Amino acid sequence: MRIVLISLVFTLLYAEDSFITPFEYAKMLYESPRGVGCNLCHGSKGRGKTIARYKKRKELKELKAPDITSVDFKTFYKKLNSRKKRSAMPTYFLTRDEIKALYFYIKKVNE
Repeated sequence: MRIVLISLVFTLLYAEDSFITPFEYAKMLYESPRGVGCNLCHGSKGRGKTIARYKKRKELKELKAPDITSVDFKTFYKKLNSRKKRSAMPTYFLTRDEIKALYFYIKKVNE
């Protein structure tokens, strides 16, 4: 199954006569990689946004997703593959090609 998925991703990203452009594929991944889109927390262009506001000991707190537009690829890749239990970041189990597509999208949409 994984080989079929990787083949499909490769075909979608690199086929000249593809029915979907690399940008469209990347946007689709960004908006719903595994059910919860990156855009819900990081915003439509990856600039981050407030996810929730709450009170803790009568003090107003905010949970914010960071701006990911200036992150280098190595850090981007590492964060997406992190399996920390205390992180607010969901675990997606993305392939390297999918992570490359997401990184491409963030860079392209902010040109």
